[in-house]
Amino acid sequence: MNKKILVVISIVIAAIIIPFGIYTISPLFTSNTVNEPLPTTAAGVNKNTALYDYQKFVSMNDRERGNAAKQMSQRDKNIVMIGASQINNTINESTTPDTIKLGQQQQQQNNSTTARNIITGYFIGAGDGFHNAVGLARVIQVGDGSKILRLENFKSTNGPNVHLYLATDKAATNFIDLGRLKANNGNQNYNIPHGTDLAKYNNVLIWCKDFSVLFGKAQLKA
Repeated sequence: MNKKILVVISIVIAAIIIPFGIYTISPLFTSNTVNEPLPTTAAGVNKNTALYDYQKFVSMNDRERGNAAKQMSQRDKNIVMIGASQINNTINESTTPDTIKLGQQQQQQNNSTTARNIITGYFIGAGDGFHNAVGLARVIQVGDGSKILRLENFKSTNGPNVHLYLATDKAATNFIDLGRLKANNGNQNYNIPHGTDLAKYNNVLIWCKDFSVLFGKAQLKA
């Protein structure tokens, strides 16, 4: 075969093989870099705007908040939550309250009242990177046989219309509402309705009623 023809064939083969080889092998020898920021619940939100939206939301009555919450996007809810997280309040109640409310009645407790710890649980946060709760939940039986739920060394993320539930699970499918959370920091007491089955309602939930969001849970155990 003519030497010139061999050279041409070699060039043609090389023109096909070399680009193919570079294409298939190159990822082994090349690299690229990306630097993404950590995701946030509402990126780019101005904190002053979030605080204003929160204050506007909580100024509504229960019905208005419920209707507004149904119309809000997840981003709008997150903005309100960010505004709420800037608010901190603290309460520190004594271990044995002077007054225990049972249903609609109030009974005055004297200085000889004794309290007995029944069951306890430690709070853990919701695990979503934003909503959190820490501290101890204690069920205490006082001298007249009534029970209170006491939060000690408690701290949680703040939010709109946050309540304290005794529930059968962390999704609040079946619960007893002990009332609005008094503060997102500190030691505080809540009356447990007479006859509550604590073996059934053994999950203490920090729960946002308006947005149906869990902030933290403590499971009560003997």
